Amino acid sequence: MGQSLSDEARPPSKEEITADLAEKFARKCLEPLELYSFKDNFKSLADHEQNVRYLKEDTIARFLELPDILAVSPIVFHMLSYIGAFPFLQDAPVILSFEQMIMVVVIMTERYTKILAKGTSSRRKLLFKSLAVYDRKLSEIEKQQNGAGPSEPNSRSHAPGFAIDEAGDELDNEAADDDELVLAALDSLDINDAFKTGDSHAATTHGAMIPADNFRKLIMLLLLVSPLDAQENLSSHANRVTGSELEDLRATAENILSAFINVERSPGITWAQFKNVLPSNLPFLFDGFNPLFEHFLFSRNLDLSKRKDGVLKAMTPVVVQPPLLQDQAQILSLSVLSQLSFFISGNELFRRLRLLYSGSEAGFSMGSFEAKVFNWRAPTILLVSGTRLPDARNHGGSEGPFNDSLPPKRFPNGSPPDRDRLVFGALVRQPWRHTHRECFGGEDMQLFQLAPTHDVFPASAINRDYVAFAKPHTANPGINFGCPHPKTSQSSRQQPLRRLGPVSLVVDSSFEFGVFTHDYASRGGAFATSTSRKYNFQERFQVDEIEVWGCGGDEEARIQRERWEWEAREAEARRRVNLGTGDTTADRALLEMAGLIGANRSGGSMA
Repeated sequence: MGQSLSDEARPPSKEEITADLAEKFARKCLEPLELYSFKDNFKSLADHEQNVRYLKEDTIARFLELPDILAVSPIVFHMLSYIGAFPFLQDAPVILSFEQMIMVVVIMTERYTKILAKGTSSRRKLLFKSLAVYDRKLSEIEKQQNGAGPSEPNSRSHAPGFAIDEAGDELDNEAADDDELVLAALDSLDINDAFKTGDSHAATTHGAMIPADNFRKLIMLLLLVSPLDAQENLSSHANRVTGSELEDLRATAENILSAFINVERSPGITWAQFKNVLPSNLPFLFDGFNPLFEHFLFSRNLDLSKRKDGVLKAMTPVVVQPPLLQDQAQILSLSVLSQLSFFISGNELFRRLRLLYSGSEAGFSMGSFEAKVFNWRAPTILLVSGTRLPDARNHGGSEGPFNDSLPPKRFPNGSPPDRDRLVFGALVRQPWRHTHRECFGGEDMQLFQLAPTHDVFPASAINRDYVAFAKPHTANPGINFGCPHPKTSQSSRQQPLRRLGPVSLVVDSSFEFGVFTHDYASRGGAFATSTSRKYNFQERFQVDEIEVWGCGGDEEARIQRERWEWEAREAEARRRVNLGTGDTTADRALLEMAGLIGANRSGGSMA
């Protein structure tokens, strides 16, 4: 009797809690067919040692088809060995046995949200901790800045694979760094609150950073996997990790990495930088992990073409997918397309973009731009690339009048001199039109920079000076984002200088030059200031290329084509009305009767 009461009072062990949570994840987060496939995959992949079945690093890398050239396999395995310890993160790294891999797959595919609703915002912190290493020196610097005492040495060893100092046993100011996802998991099992305190300080973020080189490699992988569909093999994108495609992948990853840190000054990314940049600049950065790790939920040994009675079912014909990018262009490559998907939903981008306008093909003029873009009734993405103009005072040629039209430059450049290729852009969700009295656009717009630093400037509600398309011989001619548009009384006279908005992008009416302004001290205008670059800067550049991409499919293209045909018919009808019936002889006789043409030209006088 006493023994029975003692067993009932005994709190569950960590092994029992892990087993219960894994069982709950498997039952409530996975479909029966997915769970069956997971078990089959684990059984076929696992190594066996001392009655333990587990997955090794090279096994996972081979199954996920991670490219060797990226050297990202150790980083991914380090992540999974940490996440597999969930919810007891202080036990990481762990052997990736069956229950640990259940944790990994459910968290990496975000299936956990089915039962851990209040932990949905914590995956970001969990991913940071899984990538981070702990540097005692960095921890002590942070503690000194916060007025804390010296840190105590940590007796536990860190996960192998990183040559770093051990972390101090510091506490986080954010409720002792309690991980909401861990607490939500324990709450789902009705675990006693007293037991949960043992994991409250598992892996704090003080002194933690993601090494820059590790994160660069991971970004390259994320660029590669971002367009993956469910059950699509990563090997089908093998051409993106060879030759010029690989170089483009590296360059794009470098641009994204610079959104977090200056790699020449900082060895890694802290939690403060990570959580500051990700939500606004790269909210979908880790979404590619979802389809990648869903491969564990589909067994290649599962033949769905057979029924229980052994009779073959009719196979669904394989649909050949169109290419990720249907048109070739100078600015928008596959790597840049993946970069866009980190802050614009991939459902609007992959296999959905078509090139509407390219300056190098259609001509650098506002007329060509209007003819190609104005009838597209779906969202568009404008991209402009250029080379930074020198700061020399004497400007010749057409550069001189452009600089003379701008206010004196008060801000420095936004990036080092050796990184002078600039790429800016904007997502415009409203159809383009001429700007007369007020700008067009809305609060769902985004202004952004892609190179040499990734940055996003979302639309704000401070004012509505979003987009203006103003032809020459008006005030502020060209394409303007975030600039105050002159009122009717102001536009009637030519203004000596352009009015640049606090956060604005301007392309002049000749499509030769552009200027991007970021006045951080102003707190923004139509577009918000940067969350990562908290300083003023301005980039003046010579335009190399302008592209406009339409977001949409065949239906949007059909609507644009119909509007082009309608406009052509209307123009022809107006021409015929102006000339008369279309009969040249009758038209001439009519004009002679009016005295407008002929030998006795009187100008139509009534005298």
